[in-house]
Amino acid sequence: AQGGKAALDISPEEEEKFAQMAKDPEIRDKIYKSIAPSICASAKDVIDDVKKALACLLFGGSRKYLADGTRMRGDINILLLGDPGTAKSQFLKFAEKAAPIAVYTSGKGSSAAGLTAAIVRDKDGFALEGGAMVLADGGIVCIDEFDKMDVKDRVAIHEAMEQQTISI
Repeated sequence: AQGGKAALDISPEEEEKFAQMAKDPEIRDKIYKSIAPSICASAKDVIDDVKKALACLLFGGSRKYLADGTRMRGDINILLLGDPGTAKSQFLKFAEKAAPIAVYTSGKGSSAAGLTAAIVRDKDGFALEGGAMVLADGGIVCIDEFDKMDVKDRVAIHEAMEQQTISI
């Protein structure tokens, strides 16, 4: 899990299967090839690098705690840059479907509150409403068209990515 909660309940049988797969010397290549297998391009080395980055994102990093109590975050963030029509959105949609906990959103219509959290008025007063990054806690959030976001909205997600916290 990327965040505070476990993304999956794994049965003993599944755990054994994963242990067997981990012993396969070709497992990395098999994983890379299984990511968005329908996406191919003439620049195969670039596509392969994107698939490797997505594998790192989907499997996550290892959170570590040092002897002095310092926490080293294990979250992995990736940014896909490229010309229009280079399958960036398809890769994000694949990642959303492959991850046990995931939210896909477009930066085109996203606000800081829609991505992080907002205080909303309800019949009883005020309530906190989580945005895409809160809903994806423990998983991944895919933000397409990131460049189309307003700069102030883009800046608002920095804290969530760096510190795994959201200040209201």
